[in-house]
Amino acid sequence: MEHLEFDFPGRPMPVPARAQVIVGVVSSGNLEVLMEKVSLNGSCHVNVDTVITGFGRIWQAVLSDFFARHALSDVRISINDVGATPAVVGLRLVQALEDLQRGVS
Repeated sequence: MEHLEFDFPGRPMPVPARAQVIVGVVSSGNLEVLMEKVSLNGSCHVNVDTVITGFGRIWQAVLSDFFARHALSDVRISINDVGATPAVVGLRLVQALEDLQRGVS
C-alpha cells in the first residue's frame, strides 16, 4: 500500500452545487474518488491511497493533466485505488467534478 499527496494551485471555478461527492467503487481495477469543497486558500490537495506501489510519477502526470484541463479551487480529492488504469482515473475525476458542479447525488 502506498500513500501519495499532491498539491496544485487553484483556478477560479463555478460555485459547486454540492459540498462533496463520491464516485466509483473500491474493487479490482477500479477506484473510489471523494471530491470535497473545503477551504484551502484557493489551492487543491489530492490524497491517493493505492495498492500499487512505485507509480508516483504516473499519478503526478494524470493529476497534472486533470488540473490543467479543469478549473478548481479549494477542493480536496481523496482517491482509494485498487489498480485502476490512468484512463479510469481520469474518467472518475471528471465524473466527480461533473457531479459536484451539477449537484448529482
